[in-house]
Amino acid sequence: MGIFKDFMLKQALKAKMKDVPEAEREKLLAAMEKNPEFFKKIGEEVQKRVKSGQSEMAATMVVMREHQHELQKLMSNPKH
Repeated sequence: MGIFKDFMLKQALKAKMKDVPEAEREKLLAAMEKNPEFFKKIGEEVQKRVKSGQSEMAATMVVMREHQHELQKLMSNPKH
């Protein structure tokens, strides 16, 4: 990712995940940097559900559950 884009992503994550411990945010960032297409796909699926009338929180929870296995894999080993 570009330096500016990476910085903006980190700032957006900090704002959205202010209650999440720093170490967890860093794991998430590392996973996102490793597999940006996967996270783009998740974001698109969430937006699609929001546009169809679901709340953002409900849509996020459903999509995350659908991709739980791959998320766990990425979060447990984000550098590989």
